[in-house]
Amino acid sequence: MQIPLHAEDRFAAFRHRAFAFYFIARFLSTFGLQIISVSVGWQIYDLTRDPFDLGLVGLIQFMPALVLILFTGSAADRYGRRTIMMICEVIIGLCALALVYFAWKGLVSPLPIFAVLLVIGISRAFFAPASQSLAPNLVPARDLPNAIAWNSTSWQTATIVGPVAGGLLYGLGPMTPYLTAVGFFALATVFITLVPPPSQRSRGQAQSWDTLMAGFSYVRNQKIVLGAISLDMFAVLLGGAIALMPVFARDVLELGPTGLGWLRAAPGIGAIGMAIYLASRPVKRHAGRAMFIAVGVFGAATMIFGLSTSPLLSIAALIVMGASDMISVYVRQSLVQLWTPDELRGRVSAVNMVFIGASNELGEFRAGTMAALIGPVAAVVIGGAGTLAVALAWSFGFPALRQIQSLDKDAEESRATLRAELERQEKSGPGTA
Repeated sequence: MQIPLHAEDRFAAFRHRAFAFYFIARFLSTFGLQIISVSVGWQIYDLTRDPFDLGLVGLIQFMPALVLILFTGSAADRYGRRTIMMICEVIIGLCALALVYFAWKGLVSPLPIFAVLLVIGISRAFFAPASQSLAPNLVPARDLPNAIAWNSTSWQTATIVGPVAGGLLYGLGPMTPYLTAVGFFALATVFITLVPPPSQRSRGQAQSWDTLMAGFSYVRNQKIVLGAISLDMFAVLLGGAIALMPVFARDVLELGPTGLGWLRAAPGIGAIGMAIYLASRPVKRHAGRAMFIAVGVFGAATMIFGLSTSPLLSIAALIVMGASDMISVYVRQSLVQLWTPDELRGRVSAVNMVFIGASNELGEFRAGTMAALIGPVAAVVIGGAGTLAVALAWSFGFPALRQIQSLDKDAEESRATLRAELERQEKSGPGTA
């Protein structure tokens, strides 16, 4: 039996052993992916010197999550979430080995790398809903906000160390970072096997069109959740500048691979500091308002980064971007995970991951395409201005989201209402969801 914990216990989630193993596995996996991401970006730009190709890296990784959305979330609700994570981790590790081989042979075309990235994208499309919906099965509801904050800390830590390590390792030779990533994926697989299989209530549910579409139905009907994830999607879709980091590192700020690593790490530095702060001092009042303000700050910092020609100012702007984005991520993830019944978490997480993919990977494609047409500086500055406009528009379009106060209390009331509605629909018969 778990010992009751105080709500403000900074390490509450780690009192649960299963979560500790899960946390380590996610960190190692994210670290490996970050190493691959920065190495692939530099390698492809070295080959082609075309920012459009950097945009394709994001598009290729996003498309599987969009095309397979009906199946990835349903699989996470129907089958073992831990098992799905293990299978995907092994596949991604094999993809990293393929990148080692390509680096050894010396590529003259980015096409083989694009093919491997497509397989990684398919694996991530299944991995993400399973891993996100597994976390609430490993800790009690009272510790879930703490777990979400630490999961974000894990991800951000990897985004700090991973890109720097990737840049440094790539300086030793293109094979080195990919070999290192293989080791991280192997260790992540080991730690996933140590996570005990949790119970999932919906595993025996028969497949139908209604069950496949349940995630969309939930998001559509829960306007606060729809507003939260769509705000994040359009804000980062317009304001994202990560794909253009190789261009800024080489052509604007005149830095090398190591400098690229520091640019990629800078948002994580701000984000991890904010995540640690939120783990000990969670948002208790004006959560919705805090999210809108954070998105606005993110847009303004993006514009400063785009206009800057000073490495120090650019890094400072990226740190502010990471810290503000962390507040938005914290509120959004808490809303999605706390407000969703466990039997729907996989499918809702799949929908959420498509929104995230649209903001990140599709945002990279947007940035790369605009940079090819109007230049990298204009692409980033216009994108930041767009993010500011989105924050303002959504604050008026989703007033209930802006008025959210306590995540825990409001989520408990929402879950009770939703469960009553689901029970009513079940009694009414199929086809009403």
